[in-house]
Amino acid sequence: MGQEEWILSLEDNEWPLTTINHDRMIARAIVVDDEGYFYFVRANRDDDFGKATLIETAGGGVEAEEDLDTAIRRELKEELGADVEVLCKIGVVSDYYNLIHRHNINNYFLCKVKTLGDKHLTQDEIEDFHLSTLKLGYEEALVEYERCRCTSLGRLVANREVPVLKRAKKLL
Repeated sequence: MGQEEWILSLEDNEWPLTTINHDRMIARAIVVDDEGYFYFVRANRDDDFGKATLIETAGGGVEAEEDLDTAIRRELKEELGADVEVLCKIGVVSDYYNLIHRHNINNYFLCKVKTLGDKHLTQDEIEDFHLSTLKLGYEEALVEYERCRCTSLGRLVANREVPVLKRAKKLL
């Protein structure tokens, strides 16, 4: 391929920086189907970050023994019930959650849905985040990210994900 990896570095301007004491390796995906619809998760949170309703790409932490490909396939199966074809890596977004002293290394992939089935959500995802699936067109997704910018966490997530969604659209 020979192309430079796309990297976006963001800061957390929502909460004061005191200390960053851990990194979290994350695998996330822009998931699209044959009709051009995109799949996201909706989270309704009320935690340290405050009350927030968010749109977010599916994905999560990479476990110790996993490579990124295994992690993204597992996360998409768990959160969306999706078996996917990984089309390509979109890039990496480095961002921070100052409130919980964390540096996130978000590895984004562009994935195509092969099949949708049962989700396998964790107790936290069910009880604390109330995760559900959103199926949206590209423009609808951009509008939804804007709508969720009314909270600090919503702004952090939108700042991270809107550029990735726009890049994914170009790659398609």
